[in-house]
Amino acid sequence: MTAQELKNSILQLAIQGKLVKQDPNDEPATVLLEKIKEERKKLIKEKKIKKEKYSEIYKDPSDNHYYEKFEDGTINDITEEIPFDIPDTWKWVRLKNIARLFSGYAFKGQDLTDTKQVRVIRISDFDDNRLKNNKIVRIDENKIYDKFIIENNSILLAMTGGTVGKSILLKNIKEKMYLNQRIVSISQLYSFICIDYLDLNIQSPYIQQLINDNKNSTNDNISMNLINNFLIPLPPFNEQQQIINKIENVLPYIEKYNFVYSKLTRLNNSYKEELKKSILQYAIQGKLVQQDQNDEPADILINKILSEKRELIKSKQIKKENLSVIYKNNTDNQFYEKFDDGTIKNITEEIPFEIPDNWAWTRLENLTTKQIKRGKSPKYINKSNVYVFSQKCNQKDGIISLEQSKFLDEKTLKKYDDTDYIIKSDIVINSTGNGTLGRIGIIKDRNIYSNKVVTDSHVTLVRVFDEIEADYIFYFLKCNQKYLELKATGSTNQTELSPEVIKKMMVPLPNNIEQQKIKNKIEKIFNTIKTAE
Repeated sequence: MTAQELKNSILQLAIQGKLVKQDPNDEPATVLLEKIKEERKKLIKEKKIKKEKYSEIYKDPSDNHYYEKFEDGTINDITEEIPFDIPDTWKWVRLKNIARLFSGYAFKGQDLTDTKQVRVIRISDFDDNRLKNNKIVRIDENKIYDKFIIENNSILLAMTGGTVGKSILLKNIKEKMYLNQRIVSISQLYSFICIDYLDLNIQSPYIQQLINDNKNSTNDNISMNLINNFLIPLPPFNEQQQIINKIENVLPYIEKYNFVYSKLTRLNNSYKEELKKSILQYAIQGKLVQQDQNDEPADILINKILSEKRELIKSKQIKKENLSVIYKNNTDNQFYEKFDDGTIKNITEEIPFEIPDNWAWTRLENLTTKQIKRGKSPKYINKSNVYVFSQKCNQKDGIISLEQSKFLDEKTLKKYDDTDYIIKSDIVINSTGNGTLGRIGIIKDRNIYSNKVVTDSHVTLVRVFDEIEADYIFYFLKCNQKYLELKATGSTNQTELSPEVIKKMMVPLPNNIEQQKIKNKIEKIFNTIKTAE
């Protein structure tokens, strides 16, 4: 349970009369409402408030239904509106009958600057039960706006957009402030109602769910009518204060709980990520599955693939590449790379760690049926039969999604050949930008390749031979994601990962059977970690 969930539970208990012990000697809420009625008449007579439709809610013991009776004699059955039972000494009331409510003024944006006199509170100023103090805007003082002045001890409730339902209780206001549109102010009208008690109602899961259920689906608006008619469970005045005191005593413990919970969550997530990294590191070092010395050495697999690739080059199906074989010289224990052009280089310093004897080192480009490169710069169109795979399609944890992809103008298809279309087991790497650079995915979902899909110029494609387990290469690249990020070059605004870096990566390769074993072992362990979340 998060700290917010814990707080929500306490608030819900509070407004249901389950947080503090009931005192039979307390003056019941019915007496409180009678006082409010008398005070209301006085305020109307003094023209401090307008006479508006007032109602009382009561429960009829003969049928256990709830009814709302208005001053004109109208009675409505509102049983279905009542969300939960409350103590006998409490009463249900409409918010508009116990508080002062008004919505803000539609100030024009061009009139708001940071150099004028009176601050204007907008929905963009809301930030988790407090006001933001950056990007403050003000307007010149004017009597026209006097009815939109925010009173001390007011609850501000956002009525629209991403902040809808967020509220702030303003106390000890030190400057004059006007209320902007799409915010409602809820302030104390009667001394018998504690504003802090109303505030915890607004924050409660009950009211927040009511807001969520009644949002306009187009722009998340809620109406003033909805807020006016919120049903508030009203306890006796003494109990309101007891509830507030209880919550104030509990809140510091919730804050401590939140600190510990957040720290534990970060450690838990960090532990899981570090565990996954360790597993991948063990896997590519040959330490995750037991070695069988009778297994066919990986040199045979590499030579077979290189032979196939040379044939593809010879038949001009792929561009000519200077392929290479990496071997260890037993006389000096040094590693060498021999290229097809006859060149031999000592690459001992490039070897990052030891691998089992029946494994072999090779360059990633030696294992691919297609040159490792980025896609072409696409020409987009509103709708076509060809998707363009962009960085946004390559999501976290290897997940692929075309939901945010754009469409290629099919008139430009002549620029593409058959090998440019994404197929199953292709590996995609984000190669530009900040935040997602180096992110790696693998194509597994049939929905990706049932339509034609090409990569854009910000994504590098890696396609390995069928004899190579693509998932093994994917996990190898995931293990080296940090390496890829560090190899990016460019400015802080735009960094790029060269395909050459990916091509020249040193791959520790076991034979195909062990590749599959490693893949299966990783997936089993990762599923166990996910199940434990």
